[in-house]
Amino acid sequence: MTSIILFAPLVGALICGFGWRFIGERAGQVITTGLVFLAAALSWVVFLTLGQDTETVQILRWIESGSLGAEWAIRLDRLTAIMLVVVNSVSALVHLYSFGYMAHDDNWKEGEHYKARFFAYLSFFTFAMLMLVTADNLIQMFFGWEGVGVASYLLIGFYYRKPSASAAAIKAFIVNRVGDFGFLLGIAALYFLTDSVRFDAIFAAAPELAQTQLQFLWRDWNAIEVVGVLLFIGAMGKSAQLFLHTWLPDAMEGPTPVSALIHAATMVTAGVFLVCRMSPIYEYADAATAFIVVIGATTAFFAATVGLVQNDIKRVIAYSTCSQLGYMFVAAGVGVYSVAMFHLFTHAFFKAMLFLGAGSVIHATHHEQDLRNFGGLRKKIPYTFWAMMIGTLAITGVGIPLTHFGFAGFLSKDAVIESAYVGSSYAFWLLVIAAGMTSFYSWRLMFMTFFGESRAHGHGHHGHDAHGHDDHHHEPHESPAVMLIPLGVLALGAVFSGMLWYNVFFGKEEAVRNWFGMEAAVSHDAGQTGEGAAEGGHAAAAAHGPVAPKGAIFMHPDNHVLHDAHYVPVWVKVSPFIAMLVGLLLAIQMYIRRPDLPGRLAAAQRPLYLFLLNKWYFDELYDWIFVRPAKWLGGFLWRRGDGNVIDGGINGLALGIVPFLTRLAGRAQSGYVFHYAFAMVLGIVVLVTWMTLASGQ
Repeated sequence: MTSIILFAPLVGALICGFGWRFIGERAGQVITTGLVFLAAALSWVVFLTLGQDTETVQILRWIESGSLGAEWAIRLDRLTAIMLVVVNSVSALVHLYSFGYMAHDDNWKEGEHYKARFFAYLSFFTFAMLMLVTADNLIQMFFGWEGVGVASYLLIGFYYRKPSASAAAIKAFIVNRVGDFGFLLGIAALYFLTDSVRFDAIFAAAPELAQTQLQFLWRDWNAIEVVGVLLFIGAMGKSAQLFLHTWLPDAMEGPTPVSALIHAATMVTAGVFLVCRMSPIYEYADAATAFIVVIGATTAFFAATVGLVQNDIKRVIAYSTCSQLGYMFVAAGVGVYSVAMFHLFTHAFFKAMLFLGAGSVIHATHHEQDLRNFGGLRKKIPYTFWAMMIGTLAITGVGIPLTHFGFAGFLSKDAVIESAYVGSSYAFWLLVIAAGMTSFYSWRLMFMTFFGESRAHGHGHHGHDAHGHDDHHHEPHESPAVMLIPLGVLALGAVFSGMLWYNVFFGKEEAVRNWFGMEAAVSHDAGQTGEGAAEGGHAAAAAHGPVAPKGAIFMHPDNHVLHDAHYVPVWVKVSPFIAMLVGLLLAIQMYIRRPDLPGRLAAAQRPLYLFLLNKWYFDELYDWIFVRPAKWLGGFLWRRGDGNVIDGGINGLALGIVPFLTRLAGRAQSGYVFHYAFAMVLGIVVLVTWMTLASGQ
């Protein structure tokens, strides 16, 4: 069954990508969508029936070279099952949604065939993502990691005639290469240290690595810290964390279903999945996890501040994604991997729904994306409005404080913030402030889009298209059912996924350990380490060599954050709810009651407004530090190196040295016998001298 889940999207991609000319575009779309729905249905079966043990399904022998061995195998445990459900469910719904969204696309001429290519790319992306999450070793994981990179490049640059889309695709590819270089160094370091790339061997060696020193760059470091940081650099690229985040907002150049699939639910969560998968490493790497917490919390804050002032509906949601990924990394960094996966799981539903809802708004207003040109759409597109309302209630964290009743984001975000309070006060305060900002920009988006009067291009009524054409496209219209059904299904996840799975992700420690297949908890009494289990059987296996810890994630006996997070003060538990209310009330004041306030505030705080609008000037900074020097160096090497040295050298050789030697040779061919005799005698003298010297030695 797991093999069908893995290969169904690949088969669909190949049939649709290469066979659509024989079976037709429509058939190709139906086949890819049907196969991904099959994979999604089987994923839910696996998710709901999976036992505690880790299973490995061997597919084929892959790389065998000396001591390097990597099979192509499926590692099936709780982490894999969660990711299978997220990837395949969202992908299936995005495939279905794309039937409506991509039906008529203004970026293609009449008669151009683009749909089969689009659906093939989507399915190929899904296969690459499944390769990544089912990996049983680092080589296979890296193969999937690069596969999703290629697929995202193809999908972001899908409108290849638009220079901005091509530039965004190249930017995503290059920024991810920076992260991937770190990931590759991390894999190489682990192979160097453990002589294996298989997860079980690496996890078993983790306690030993924590005692090992590794020479890297200019000094000796603790080996496990180096590996932890290098792997996280890979995660920073894929998951758009601060410093490697600049590609994500630009990636909105791709069609909206792509944004929902790649930049909300699946590819950008690969970094979080990597950190959780490598939990046996990170549990021993205190400096690396501290680095993760700082970067995650700072990213959550940074992206939330930028989201406050963006005007493109998709960019607001993109920065929101960036911010929420920061939350997940904080949870993983403080050692509560189950909570990181909880937020990943719930976020996939409500963020995919927000993106698809935004796509429905864009579709209704004829490809208008500027929030300043919306307004009053509530009555025109009611289903889309209610779907986005549910998504907004979920992301802002609406629920009943101090209970377990609320939208998905209420439960998972609160779990992250409570864990952060135990693990890092820096992260806690930044996340609470970010929660307030999240509430503000999410409600700002809702109020500017669906409330108030229409601002459609200054016309008296809604929805001239983006070019102001005055044809039959006057009124905004509700999207077709094929686009609304996925919104409805995702709405169920946004409402119920938090409440249904709260206990097994965070609520009850024993339930969490059982669900993830870990061994029983050690005692939390002061000074008592207990006999148990979370050691992963290292002591018991001493006779047979080290053994990998049991379960999908590993929590060190000294890691009590999950336990302590349930006993935080009441004010900590209600703080995200209060932050959410503050954000909501501010948004009501500024966008419903006093719509003139935002403009006046922006004018009064001009430098701050421009600082946020220009995304903290990261793009300009990188342009100044990296892009311009690279262009100057390229120009210098082209003009001086290529032009003067290489061309000059070849021209000098061809036009100067060769004719000079030719003239000399020509003079020797004089026709006089004594010239030739002299040359012969000279040759004999040189030969005899050389032989005499050689034999003398």
